Amino acid sequence: MACRLRIGLTGGIGSGKTAASAWFRRQGIAVIDTDDIARQLVEPGQPALDEIVREFGAGILDAHGRLDRSALRRIVFRDAGRRRRLEQILHPRIRARAGQLADAAGTPYCVVVIPLLVETASPYDLDRVLVIDAPEELQIQRVMARNGMSREEVEAILASQAGREARLAAADDVVVNDGDLKRLHGQLEGLHRKYLALAEG
Repeated sequence: MACRLRIGLTGGIGSGKTAASAWFRRQGIAVIDTDDIARQLVEPGQPALDEIVREFGAGILDAHGRLDRSALRRIVFRDAGRRRRLEQILHPRIRARAGQLADAAGTPYCVVVIPLLVETASPYDLDRVLVIDAPEELQIQRVMARNGMSREEVEAILASQAGREARLAAADDVVVNDGDLKRLHGQLEGLHRKYLALAEG
């Protein structure tokens, strides 16, 4: 059974998307993570990986024939045109698979986690957009602590993503994740009740 209400969940790096989606999962809500779909699409033998290799060369594969993400990232971070080409290969496939999973979700509403929803302006079939928001300095501190990255590396990623204003402009619902998990979960609880009511509507 298809979920009756499709919520797109997005936010910048270090905003708390993973913590929020984990909370929805614990409530028994179907969560569809487009990053997971993207990883599955580039497994060896998948048509998307073959197309990426044709476009970017065999140098993006490791010794086992698997995608070397860091090698591909170095190419596309330096060249916006190459990044768009990668998006053209992957995003229609990701979107189609997310739609299939939503059609089979079987929960009143489902959450589709789309980190780059605003950046790519991909036409996902969504009823509402939920933005997990956090102050930029807090995002930087979280990612440095979590991933062991330098401030410069995190700032470069943030610069490649949509700004807070653009993301908030696309939002139907906003959760400000600038405190502890208890505060985050309290905000999500209110949205959960709201989404259940909308789905029943």
